[in-house]
Amino acid sequence: MHVLVAGAGALGSVFGGLLRRAGCAVTLLGRSAHLDAIGRDGLRISGIWGEHHVRGFELCTTPPRIVTETILLTVKSYDTRAAIESVAPCLAPDGVVISLQNGLGNVETIEAVVSPARTLGARVIFGVEVTQPGCVRVTVYADRVLVGARRSGVHPALDERARQWTARFDAAGIPSAYSDDIEAALWAKVFYNAALNPLGALLGVGYGALAEHADTRAIMDAVIDEAFAVARAEAIRLQWSSAAEYRALFYDRLVPSTFDHRSSMLQDLERGRRTEIEAINGAIWRRGNAHSIVTPVNETLTRLVRYREQRR
Repeated sequence: MHVLVAGAGALGSVFGGLLRRAGCAVTLLGRSAHLDAIGRDGLRISGIWGEHHVRGFELCTTPPRIVTETILLTVKSYDTRAAIESVAPCLAPDGVVISLQNGLGNVETIEAVVSPARTLGARVIFGVEVTQPGCVRVTVYADRVLVGARRSGVHPALDERARQWTARFDAAGIPSAYSDDIEAALWAKVFYNAALNPLGALLGVGYGALAEHADTRAIMDAVIDEAFAVARAEAIRLQWSSAAEYRALFYDRLVPSTFDHRSSMLQDLERGRRTEIEAINGAIWRRGNAHSIVTPVNETLTRLVRYREQRR
């Protein structure tokens, strides 16, 4: 089994590294500083899933001239279109692309390039950081990776590929499960990210600190209320009957399990990089407008993060 990881930063390195350790042939496509260190010293994975030192990758900084059965797309959401167009020629006729990304709209963008019959989505809700070139650390874990097609049952062969990749991820040491409604799972992650990421980024604190103060909790509650209303308008089959029911899970289990995590959005602002705000809170705001649903808190957070980006 050959895998191309397109966007081998923190998350892509963990997936690629653990799959390589499990016996897959893995090509990492990423930035030169990180890949040069991996080529010289191997990839070191540390943190809550143990210490691993992995070698034997193919490494490239531009799309390779290969044919691969599977592409794991781990780029930032604003790069999805350009990235999938650049690596689509590498995909075998019966191959699949798996989006391991944050936010809404990534799976649809990939489908438009390689077709819905060859596109899977995945809900990833564990935290990773690059500690130095060639080294990544798994910092927190909230729940299993979920893998599935956006329209399960339409392409049975694709559903079977999702089950196969669920088993491969799990065997490699990445807790995973098959989902027959990945769209609902991705929306649930947006509830989580939209509430935590921009506030943590703007205030410079980890997730746990946000849940400890009444004022930040009130803002997060409103973010989730607005997102829940938009998801319902889009006919997403959520597993919670109300936003309040989701918030019970959010505060009781999800936030405590990622208490010390500093969001990727915060790290992006600290490094002067563009964030994924448009695919998270911005997506809620835009989709709300399309359904005549006002989302003032998500709009405000989007505008504030945009301001911080423009001050880079």
